[in-house]
Amino acid sequence: MGSIIGKRRGGRTYYYYAESGRVNGRPRIVGQRYLGTAEDVAGSLGGSAAEPERTRQLPFGDVAAVWRTIRSLDLAGIVDGVIGRQRSAVSVGTHLALAVLERVVGTDSGELTHLIRAPEQAWEQGRSRRALRRLDPERRQRIEQAVSAAVRERIGGGSALVVDVPQATIDASADGLSGSALLVSRDGAIPLSSQDHRRGGDERYAAVAGRLAERHRAGGSAEVTAVFDAGAHAGPSPDVGFVGGLLLTDHPELLAYTAGARTAVDERRLPGLTALDTRAVVDGVSRRVVLTHSETLHAAQARGFAQALNQAARRLDGLAEALAAGTYRHSRDQALAEVARITRVRWVERVLVTSLEANPMRLRWHVDEAARARVAEEFFGKQLLVTDRDGWPVAELVTAYRARYHLESTFARLAEGPAEPAEVQRMISVLAVTVLHVMRHEAERAGLDLSVRELFEQLGGIREVVLRYPSTGGRPRTRRLLTELTEPQRRLFEVFGLAEFAPR
Repeated sequence: MGSIIGKRRGGRTYYYYAESGRVNGRPRIVGQRYLGTAEDVAGSLGGSAAEPERTRQLPFGDVAAVWRTIRSLDLAGIVDGVIGRQRSAVSVGTHLALAVLERVVGTDSGELTHLIRAPEQAWEQGRSRRALRRLDPERRQRIEQAVSAAVRERIGGGSALVVDVPQATIDASADGLSGSALLVSRDGAIPLSSQDHRRGGDERYAAVAGRLAERHRAGGSAEVTAVFDAGAHAGPSPDVGFVGGLLLTDHPELLAYTAGARTAVDERRLPGLTALDTRAVVDGVSRRVVLTHSETLHAAQARGFAQALNQAARRLDGLAEALAAGTYRHSRDQALAEVARITRVRWVERVLVTSLEANPMRLRWHVDEAARARVAEEFFGKQLLVTDRDGWPVAELVTAYRARYHLESTFARLAEGPAEPAEVQRMISVLAVTVLHVMRHEAERAGLDLSVRELFEQLGGIREVVLRYPSTGGRPRTRRLLTELTEPQRRLFEVFGLAEFAPR
């Protein structure tokens, strides 16, 4: 219930729109909005002050949706429950929650305060770093377990995947041999747990996956499947299944199948993807293998190959011109080595035919178009998967195998954070990806099949507009409203409950 009230100050009356409600059974004013003087109100109604003197746009949709998801997971409450009693005005949990928010949205804190009601000290980087340094390894593990339980309760538990992600993808300061094995939900690739390890070290990836599987089963779930990339077999494990990639060149007998041997996988979820589901001997054991062909991947590889071929052709032309002009001062063996370096590119050496004549040295080359067509037919758009999950549909195998690429893509879109402490920064990044994939999962449940990038393009398009009107004797009037919503934005507005943050 609302009403207009006036307040006298300095001989003038200022008007407010007051909202009333009952508090403890008694009527109280629960909110009010400043309208201005009588002249302000009349001008607004009559149109004399209809034009704002300036406007400003602020982030809204992406920030509000992320913050509401962080709150719904009770991230701050989980952290503070682990930390225990605190005397600071801003808890460690609040600092971590805001760090995750800023990592996801990549927005300066000054543009977040209009939506996120937090004490001023919460935005100070020095305070935040000091607070986050209290997250020692034991506390980080307990927080991870609690967040994992909250996510599983939200999405309904179920089986999981273990995906090996280079730490450099998560933390740019990490070296190329460090890895993080992430245990993620099979549905949505939502991070649940992690284990750092040394890639190529004494401990095999399968052993790391086994430890994560034990941790997952302790939470009440059973099936865990390790995912590995082509040429990096995790090795069989009695407790963990696997879905992995094989090198196409290791199985030429499968490449001999024509396109007619493949069938569509799932036109709705995986448009343009066909597959041949068969068996082959892998490491001396008969395994289920799936040869897939993606129209999208085929087109991308064709473009990349054309660029590589053109680049090699230009370099060969340059060498040929130097030889013809007599400006090349090296031996024939060195010229042959240079030709080999130029053509030693994936598939290029299969289609470029070169000859180096002697006395005088002359380079001749041409593209074998028949070989180029064979390369496109045999390799472009194809991937070869191997698994011990004989009962899984092909679509589920493909989705599991692609989990790493989806995770790496999500990590890549995160904003950079402070350089230290590195372990806490990696934790923040993993939590940020957890929030993002929970959001994508929620949107999918509502019938919106969007990637993380597409989801944030839609949410980021929902902006808050601040209109500043000129003063007519009192304080300048400000009005806040949202940009017009498209139909997908309207649905996301409802899915993430953004009305809570909308200007009134």
